[in-house]
This record gives sequence, C-alpha cells and structure tokens, in this order.
Amino acid sequence: MAEKTQVLRIKRQETPNSEPYYEEFEIPYLPHHNIVSMLMEIRRNPVTRQGKRVAPPVFNANCLEEVCGACTMVINGRVRQACSQLANSLHGPVTVEPMTKFPVVRDLWVDRSTMFASLKKARAWIPIDGTYDLGPGPKVAPDVQQFAYLFSRCMTCGCCLEACPQINSHSKFMGASVIGQVYLMSQHPTGKMNLEERLEAMMGEGGVADCGNAQNCVEVCPKDIPLTTAISAIGRQTTIKWLRDLFMK
Repeated sequence: MAEKTQVLRIKRQETPNSEPYYEEFEIPYLPHHNIVSMLMEIRRNPVTRQGKRVAPPVFNANCLEEVCGACTMVINGRVRQACSQLANSLHGPVTVEPMTKFPVVRDLWVDRSTMFASLKKARAWIPIDGTYDLGPGPKVAPDVQQFAYLFSRCMTCGCCLEACPQINSHSKFMGASVIGQVYLMSQHPTGKMNLEERLEAMMGEGGVADCGNAQNCVEVCPKDIPLTTAISAIGRQTTIKWLRDLFMK
C-alpha cells in the first residue's frame, strides 16, 4: 500500500527585491502535522517534487502555541497561524504564502515592524515608572477586567492588517490591532490618565477615521478579539474630543 503524502506549495523569494516563485514539496502525511511541522519536515530534506535539492524554506516561528503571533502566513488564501493550522483539516495541495501587507524578508518571513511603530505612535502602554512606592494601585471592577482581558490577548500577529482593505499603498491606516490596544489602555484607571495623548494619535494620520468598517479584522483574528467594539468606542471618543477641542478654542 502506497504511503499517503501531502503536497505543500510554497511561495518563495530569495531577497526583498527579487521575483517570487513557487516550489512544491511532497512529504509523508501525518494527521497531527501543523503547517510549521510540515515546513520543518521539508527543511530536514529540502528536495522538491521534481527531485531538485534547494535551499530550505525560510519562515518565522517561536512559541508554536498560538501565543507569539510570529508564524502568521496566508494558507490556502486565508491568513492564519501556521502553528495551529492542522494538516488534517486541509485537503489537496496546500499553498503557503507570506503576508502581502508587510515587506518580505525572505520566503515566508515578513517584517512586521510597522505594527510596533504604530504602537509607539499611539503610546499604547501605561507609564508606571516611579510609582512603585505609591502603594496599591486603583481597583478595577471584575467585569471591566474580564472584558479588557480579551484585548490583552493580542499577539501583534498581523492577521487583522492582512485582511483589512484599508491597509494598502494608498493609505496610512495603522490598523485594528493598535486601536484595540488603545482601547485596552483606556480601560485601566491609570491608563486613562494618558488617554488624551492616545486619542491625539488616533485623530492623526492613519488613525481611526481611516477605518472603512469592512469588519474583516474580527473575521480573521485568531484570538476572537472584539476589534470592532474598540474601533467604535475609540471613534466615539475621538469625535467627542474633537468637538470639545473645537468649542474650547
């Protein structure tokens, strides 16, 4: 009886400026394989279906537990985490491609530094330096904690940006992930102290006004974060701030 195999079609690119191309690899089928383990299998013996030995495919991965967000790829046309995408739920040849909204470094590895730059721009953190000796911090109601926790699960994986039609060469939109983090910081009593600064960033270039309300972000988020709730809330807060600033001039 012939051994059952699975074909992986990988989009490859040797340098950021070189032409991309596809290569097909055939490996033994294992029902508990995920995409990362399949890529690792190919790396052990990088020989194409045509028998040509090539350089091992390059990809990014870290935790392998859908926590770090590093292994985001476009798998059979849908952006998702390669570590949690199992082989037994994919039928026929599997096409694996890098995300299209970020610069390709090599093969399936992309540069997501724009996401971290957006977090810096929006000041998506709570400054607590020097407060360690001020005693216990403010209490947060359990229901607020529970809802805020959903946003704390963001991995900065890039899925929401990849699926967003507003993320393109004609737009500076920062994307849903950073808006979700701005909303998260606004839920903490200490974080609210710097809310005005974050709203200023959200009202600037690439801010919440650039959202087209396609709602693709919540469809592809691997952590099921209610990103549209954050977009709506931050949009409302920036509108109130704009009116307040207008009448205070």
